[in-house]
Amino acid sequence: MSGRSVEVALWKAGRLKIRYPAEVLAETATRLSVRAPWAAEGVRDFGFVRFEPGDVFVEHYWADRWYTVKEVRAADGVLKGWYCDVTRPAAIGPAGVVVEDLDLDLWVSADGSEVLRLDEDEFAASGLSAADPEAAERAVAALDELARLGRHGLTALLAAV
Repeated sequence: MSGRSVEVALWKAGRLKIRYPAEVLAETATRLSVRAPWAAEGVRDFGFVRFEPGDVFVEHYWADRWYTVKEVRAADGVLKGWYCDVTRPAAIGPAGVVVEDLDLDLWVSADGSEVLRLDEDEFAASGLSAADPEAAERAVAALDELARLGRHGLTALLAAV
């Protein structure tokens, strides 16, 4: 049911990284799309994009995919781009969504000119390859899929609700 409030919980390395409220936009048996304001404190400047108070995220979570996609817009509605997290498949329930971040990320600029693979060094240092080789393999495959989708536009992926 769209319009209801849910909670998003993002875990990383066994610890809760952030938890925040979001508004449901759409949902299916395997996908939840929500809208939420920038939930962290202050500004986060990555060099290629700045996340700041007033930014709005439309976030897409899948129970059957190893990633999430977040459309990022400035307070005035201008599209900044898409920030994609490689995660284990999301646990989607009536109260919200829980995801486990696996360190790999991808940025796709609004005009599609930049598709940046991020945090591959963090992923390598995480130890996931030794601790859970199957999950590590799926994570790398998910990043490759996101990079391919990013080069061809994420619009078709996100429109399919």
